[in-house]
Parts: sequence; structure tokens; C-alpha cells
Amino acid sequence: MKEEKVKNKKGEERKGEERRVKKEKVKKENDRNRAKMIMRIILAAVGILGIIWFSLPVPLGVVNIGNITGLVVSALFLALAVLIDIGIVKKVLSLILIVSVCSAMVLSALIIHAAAIKPEENATAIVLGCRVYGETPSLMLVKRLEAAYDYLKEHPGASCVLSGGKGPGEDISEAECMYRWLLQKGVDAGRLYKEDRSESTRENLAFSEAVISEEGLPESVAIVTDSFHLYRAGAEAQKLGLRYGSVPGKTPWWLLPTFLVREYYAIIYHWIV
Repeated sequence: MKEEKVKNKKGEERKGEERRVKKEKVKKENDRNRAKMIMRIILAAVGILGIIWFSLPVPLGVVNIGNITGLVVSALFLALAVLIDIGIVKKVLSLILIVSVCSAMVLSALIIHAAAIKPEENATAIVLGCRVYGETPSLMLVKRLEAAYDYLKEHPGASCVLSGGKGPGEDISEAECMYRWLLQKGVDAGRLYKEDRSESTRENLAFSEAVISEEGLPESVAIVTDSFHLYRAGAEAQKLGLRYGSVPGKTPWWLLPTFLVREYYAIIYHWIV
């Protein structure tokens, strides 16, 4: 009788242990499912936000490798949210996203550092050209001109080289467009020098350097352009032996991701070439 009680007791203990183990397994599974659901929501939110953000410039005709890449990466976030249970797909998509995000972080750090470099007192401003519609400056060019105007106002002893040739769909050169805009703002024409042959960032800096040498302007320069553009522009200035500082324009928030990603490609191309 006593042995049977002991046996029953052990049986009950064993069953209790089994129930406890089973309960822990269920809890762990629920925790995993909950964590997976949270991850799905985060990935889907990032993907949807990215698709919206990179699509914003499209109605205005801004379609380039920047927002195409952004839309593809955003779609990968959505795909990972849906296919997170499929092992091999999860690994491949995760690897692509990790490489993309880490690369973007490194390039962004270089851009932020370049944009923070302060120009010397009364350094010669070089405004890098941007799209002109007929004779009207684009929004991004206006933002660069606003930054240049503020710089010239704060540094009355500084001169300014306006750099940019005439591209497709432009009735006047970008340099002429910038010259007119700054004149209308009251900047003295004697402080403005036009460089109207360049068609790239490299030519912007090289041809502007020639103007600076010909006119005997200070060789220390203040590069005026969008913040995302300043790393590459600064690198070109250094190649020419120019001491440079940065005067970043305020890129519209809805255009920034598209042009920032496009600049990543331009920086990589700059390193290769």
C-alpha cells in the first residue's frame, strides 16, 4: 500500500513536470510569435514609409537611380515582413538589407563630416549649379542660392563664383540664372563671377578654380551646395589644392532621401574613377 502511494506520488510529480515543461514550451512559442509579429510590423512600417517617401518626387517628374533604389529597398523590407518564416529567403533578404543599411550609414557619416567643415573668413564662395527650367531656377537651386545669399550677407568681403553650364531644357546657363537671382536680391554685381561651361561637379570645381586664379580671388573657398553633395565636392576641391569649407543649402525634406541615395552612387563612382 505504501509502495503504491509512493508510486502514485511519483507519477503525479512526473505528470506535473510534463505539464510544466509543456507550459514553458507554449510560453516560449508565444513569445517567439509575439516577437516575430513585432518585427513584421516594424519591417512593414519601414517599407511602407520608404515607398511613400521615395514616391513623393515622382509626380514632379523626379525619377532617378536614387528613388528607384529607395523603392526597391523599401519593397525588400515589405517582402521580409511577409516571408520572415521562410529560412533561406529571410537570410538572403536580411543580408541585402544589412549591407545596404551599413553602406548608407558609412556614406552618410562622410557626408555629415564634410558638411560640418567651416570656411575661412571671407573665403571665395563657389555655388554649384543645379537644374534650371527655362530661365527659372529649380527648388533645389533656389535653396543653394538662399544659402549663398546668406553667406555673402554675413561676409561682405567675400566674392562668389557661380558655376554651371547650360543643360537640356535650359534657356540660359545655370550660372546666368544664379547671377540674375542674386542681383535681384541686391548683391553687388562686382562680387559675382560667372563660370558657364561646367557640366559636372568635377568641372564645377576645376573651372571655378581657373576663374579664381584669373581674377586673383582668395584660394580658400566656401562650397555652396546641398549638404549631401558636399563630401564629393570637397574631395574635388582638395584634388585641386583648394582649402575649402562648406555652406550647405537646405534640401526640401521630401526630396532629400531620393537625392541622398543617388549621391551614394555618385560617391562610389568618384572613388572608382
